[in-house]
Amino acid sequence: MHAVEVEGLCRSFGRQVALHGVSFRVRRGERFAVLGANGAGKSTLLRILAGLLRQDSGRVMVAGVDVAAEPIEAKRRLGMVAHDPWLYGELTAEENLRFYAGIYGLPESRVGELLEEVGLAEHAHRLVATFSKGMKQRLSIARALLHQPEVLLLDEPTSGLDARGRAWLRRQLEELSARGTAMLIATHHPAEAMACVRGILLEAGRVVARGSPEELLAALAGEGE
Repeated sequence: MHAVEVEGLCRSFGRQVALHGVSFRVRRGERFAVLGANGAGKSTLLRILAGLLRQDSGRVMVAGVDVAAEPIEAKRRLGMVAHDPWLYGELTAEENLRFYAGIYGLPESRVGELLEEVGLAEHAHRLVATFSKGMKQRLSIARALLHQPEVLLLDEPTSGLDARGRAWLRRQLEELSARGTAMLIATHHPAEAMACVRGILLEAGRVVARGSPEELLAALAGEGE
C-alpha cells in the first residue's frame, strides 16, 4: 500500500483551472517534492490532500483512506504545515500544543517531548505572539507531528527559517523518513526539491515532469530557455 495515491485529480475555481488530471503515488517513508512556481497549483493540491478542499473529480487516498469519503479518518493519519501556522498568539507554546493534544486525546507528556524535539522547550511558557517567524514555524511543525502522522504535508516549509533553522528542518525530515513517515514537500525552491527522492513538476495545474530531483530541475531549466 502506498502512503499517498492521487489519480486524475481536477479542481477549478470558476473558469480558473487549478489542477488538471494530476496523478502520482508516494511510498512509505519517501520524501516527495511538488515543485512549481507560485500559482502552479501546489497549495490547492495539498489542501485537497488534507481534506480542507474538495476536488471536482479524481481520487485521493492517504494511508489507505479515501480523503473525500472519510475526511476525519484521513486527518487522523496526516499532519500539515501550511502558510498559516494555525497557532494562537494569545496562548503560550505549551498551551497551543496542549490544546491540539487534547483534540487527539494525547497525553500531556507528548507536548514536552515535541517542544524539546523542535528546540523550543526553553520558550514553552512564552506567548506565541512574541515568537519570531522561524520560531512559529518550528512550533507549527511540532503541532503537525503531535499525533505521529503517517503522512506529513509541508507547504514551503523553510519559509521564515534562517540557515540554522533550515539545517535543523533537514535533519528532522531525514529522521522522519527513517521512521517511515511519508512527506510531500510543496516548494518553488530547487534546494528543497533536492532534499527529496522523487517528485513532480507542476505548471498551471498540470504535471509537466516527474522523476528524480535532477530530472525535475532539468525540466524546470528547460522551461526557462
